[in-house]
Parts: sequence; structure tokens; C-alpha cells
Amino acid sequence: MMNRNAVLFLAASITAAPALAQQANIPVTDNLVVEGIPALPASLIGEVRSYTEARGASLAAWHPQRKEMIINTRFGNTSQLHHVKFPGGARTQITFYEDAVGGASYEPKAGSYFIFSKDAGGNEFSQLHRRDADGRVTMLTDGKRSQNGGGEWSRDDKRLAYSSTMRNGKDRDIRIMDPLDPTTDRVVAENSGGGWGVSDWSADDKQLLIGEGISVNESRIYLLDIATGAKTRVLPAKDERATYRGVAFAPDGKGIFLISNKDSEFNRLCIYDLATRKLKTITADIPWDVGGVVLTKDRSRVAFTTNEDGLSKLYLMDARTLAYEEVQGLPVGLIGGLSWTTDGRSLGLTLSTHASTSDVFEYDIADKKLIRWTESELGGMDVSGLRAPELVRWKSFDARMISGYLYRPHVRFTGKRPVIINIHGGPEGQSRPGFQGRNNYYLNELGVAIIYPNVRGSSGYGKTFLDLDNGYKREESVKDIGGLLDWIATQPELDADRVMVTGGSYGGYMTLAVSVHYADRIRCALDVVGISNFNTFLKNTEDYRRDLRRVEYGDERDPKMAAFLESIAPLNHAERITKPLFIVQGGNDPRVPASEAVQMKDRIKAKGGNVWFLMANDEGHGFRKKGNSDFQFYATVAFIREFLLN
Repeated sequence: MMNRNAVLFLAASITAAPALAQQANIPVTDNLVVEGIPALPASLIGEVRSYTEARGASLAAWHPQRKEMIINTRFGNTSQLHHVKFPGGARTQITFYEDAVGGASYEPKAGSYFIFSKDAGGNEFSQLHRRDADGRVTMLTDGKRSQNGGGEWSRDDKRLAYSSTMRNGKDRDIRIMDPLDPTTDRVVAENSGGGWGVSDWSADDKQLLIGEGISVNESRIYLLDIATGAKTRVLPAKDERATYRGVAFAPDGKGIFLISNKDSEFNRLCIYDLATRKLKTITADIPWDVGGVVLTKDRSRVAFTTNEDGLSKLYLMDARTLAYEEVQGLPVGLIGGLSWTTDGRSLGLTLSTHASTSDVFEYDIADKKLIRWTESELGGMDVSGLRAPELVRWKSFDARMISGYLYRPHVRFTGKRPVIINIHGGPEGQSRPGFQGRNNYYLNELGVAIIYPNVRGSSGYGKTFLDLDNGYKREESVKDIGGLLDWIATQPELDADRVMVTGGSYGGYMTLAVSVHYADRIRCALDVVGISNFNTFLKNTEDYRRDLRRVEYGDERDPKMAAFLESIAPLNHAERITKPLFIVQGGNDPRVPASEAVQMKDRIKAKGGNVWFLMANDEGHGFRKKGNSDFQFYATVAFIREFLLN
């Protein structure tokens, strides 16, 4: 549900000490709803400034004719698109909006315009826009409560196929348009459900390779006849609980590259022969999930990444012989945003490590050389003392081994250190060892250790592990945190008496559940856009998401399941949350509606509990605007100082 970096650290609040009482306080802007948070002294801004000014960059698109690119980075309040003409070149801003801008895609022949997506106030109703060479912008989609995206260009470079909920707000149809003439927009396939998307066009532009996502462990591939709208299921031939995710047509058009976990715990790169209907596994000797996969424009070469215990590895493959090899010599960290130049001589990627924020690089195929295109500012943050995260494991209630990443504080801090447990969202997410951004303040300045657990239900560890928290097993993942608390108590450098738990989205539910079940073992908790009752969540989340979430959490229309979900709802056990709780929420959140946070806040207050509450009315599923994120961070620092460190 929520990217861990989007949660990051999530908030902040400080109880002003008497000595600071006479100082000016940080103003609360009109877009923020604040309850229970004491006045935050303005001096706090200066204290943490070097941790709030860092930025990162990601690759959006290569220009099709020139060795130039569009990147996404922030220089103002939100991330916008920028033009970069050469490695290390100036980042020239080309979009200017109050809200963050998503990815970009050049018209693939001449690059005379590009398509980008943008929502409003974090509501995730992304609309497609066309930006022409003269800077004029045209909205291409309806501008209403619809999601539009996932576009793929036709082989003749003239049309864009994309998925959209425009028809009824619930079902994701496949549409095609000529972006130069939005009146050509039409539905080519009406679908049922919110999990549909486009992967590729056939060589003759008469078919689309499309996919239907049913759950994290079940998906299907179809061929769509554009003229008739007929969908032919390719894989699986009959219902089968396995993943089949289309990537692209093979060079000869007779096969399909795809990712599948058929007959395996992990998602592997495969090729399917359309004539013989045989599926061949390509990466059988890699016992980890294959992630991003991209083909060159001429489809002669493939680049793909794997997720190996959270770390990324990059591979290059000949698309005809299927022979592949790992790219050696890359920094150890996370790799994403793969994109080939039109000539296939260079691969663009976004790379980050525990000690460096995300930046854009080019891998030159012939020279086997990594070339840096951007060098994002850290705003004065000192990363020299950051320690590499450690992969740790502990035994849960049923003797199953659970793993996570431990970030130890700066070496100058001695003795037992306080601990923050930060639980990822999803629940089919995964905490991976990337750059900590603002969280480095806790490591460097407060001497707090941070543990990112991957409890059962996390991705990256096989499909069996992924299913271990479904339905009636929901609270077994909460018990994995109980096992982590036991493990912390055995570690001589960690202080089991000073533990804070936090998380966003599903991680917010976990935070609340841990606050219920292990109140006597934590000092405080920070819930960001979390679920407080799965029944009310499923009732109020957006229509296009509901069925996908029912597969994971259970169908609340079943009285037995509804009763179970009611029994485990943290909302119904608020009296057991006896430690201070900080709740952060976006007012426009389409995934976990603000009602989940408000009802939890009100229930805690009614039970006499200590609760801080922060809601930004112009945000969605996590804060994306710097001003809001800054206030959230100031408040979090205060909360940690008051309730974890004291």
C-alpha cells in the first residue's frame, strides 16, 4: 500500500521545554489539522535542517533522438520534471505544479512532446497530460475521479494504449488514443475489476498484450484483438493460482516474455511459445524474485533486476539466445527505473545505497562503465558515519524465522540504544536496505537504532511466505513483532525498555495492533495512514481497490469473516492502547480513507488515552509536499524525544 520511503519518518512533535517557552513556535498552516500536539519551538527547524533539505532524483525518460533525459526531482515544495542534457548537466525544471508530477514518456519517434501524469492533492486520480515543445500542456483524460496510466506506445509510435477507470470509477478498461488528438480516445476492452493493465503491442499493432491482477499471488495474461475487443486468455489456460505478468513480445513475435511463479516460490523470467504453448523458465538458477524487465527498442537485448534478500542485482540478456550475465562492479544497493536509449547502447537506471540518496546513472554496454548523470544534494547531511544495515533474523511464535534490516546508530553513541521498529505497508511490501533520508537524524543525532522487519506476508521471500498472513491468519504477522521484541531483549546493544513502533498504511494497522497486544513492551507508537478496522476500511476504500484487498484481508460480506475482522480491529480495543500514540493522515487518501484515522483518534480520546493527531487536507496516502513533510518531521522528533528518549 505504501512505499516505505513515502512513510519514512512519518511525523514529528516536540513538547516545548520550559526554557523554550518564550521562543517563537513553528506556525501551523491552514491546511493542517492538529490536535494534542504541543507547540513546536522554531529552534527545532534549525536543529534538523541538514536532514530536511536532501533530495533525490529518478529517471523518467530518455529522449528518443538525443542523448538527453527527463528526470524527476524536487527543488521546491514537490517533485517535478526536469530536463538534463548530459551527465552532470544542469537540471532545468519543465513542470511547475503545486502537486507532485509522476512519470514521463516521450513520443517515441521524434520526441516532439511527452506524456506525464498528475493527480490533485494526493487523491491518486491521475490524469494524463501532453506537454508540447513550446511548453503548452493539454489534459488528455477526463479530469474527474478516474485513474489513468500505464501507457504503452504502438509500434508505429502514433498511439498510446493505457488503462483507465474512467467508465465507472471501479473497473479498469483498456483505452487507445492518439495523444495529438484526444478526441480519438476510445475503449477497446471493457473489463471487470481494478487489476488490468497494458504490457505491449504486437508487431503489426493489431493486438495488445494485457494483464489481469487478481491478487499478489494470482494474475493472468491475455491477447486483446484491438479491432473486435475480443480477449483470449494466454496464461494460465485454466484457473490456476499463480502469477503470470506479461513483459513484451519476443523479437520474432512468436513468443512472450513474462514473469511467473509457476512451479516455483519465486517470480522468474520466462518465455512462452504462442504456437506450442510451452512455457520455458529462463532464470531457473536464480532463487530470488525477478523485478523490473525492459527490452531494447529493437528487442535484441533485455535488462532485468533481481531482489536478493532485499538487495538489487542487474543482469543483461541476449533476447534471442536467452543467455544472461550479471553486471559486475555496481554499488551495493537498490536499482530501479530501468530504461534503454533508443539505440540500445546504454541503459538508464536509478540507484541508491544506504549512504547515498537516489540518483540517475547510465550503464554503457560497450565500455561496461557506469556514468553518473545526477548528483543530488544532501542539504548538509553528514553521511560519513552511517553504518551499513545488517540483515538480522529472529524466531517467531511458531519457530518460523523472520528477517529484517537493523540500522545501528552512529558509533559515538554507547550503551544500550533505544529502538524504533518501522513496519512496511502492503502488506505485500518489503523493507529493503536503501537510503534513510530524514531517518538518518535518529541514527546520527539521537542515537536511536532502527529495525525494518519483513514479517510474514512480505514479498521477496517466496509465495508461501507471502500467503502466511491472509484472512484469518492476520494477527500471526503481529506475533512476528512479538518475536522481534523478544530478540531485542537478547541484544546487548539494544534497549528493550525503550522501543517505539511505527508504520504506514498496513504498517499503520500493524502499529496499532502491536500497541494493543504489546502495550507493556513499548514506550510509544506512530501510526501513519493506518487501518483501524478492516470492515470500515473495506467499506470506504475506493471501488477500484476493494476486490483486490478482499483477497488479502478477507471478504467482509461474509458474516463470519466480518465478525473476525471486527474482533481484531484495534479500534475495538482502544482501552488496551495505554502508551502515547501519534496518528498522521492525509485528508484525500483514497486507499486508507481519513475516516480510519479520525475514528481511531476519537476512540483513544474517549478512552482517556494520550493521542497526538496530524492531518494534512491537501495530501493523500502519505505526505508528498515538503512543507507538510517538514511539519510532520518536526512533530515526530518531538514525539520521540518526549516519549521514547525520556
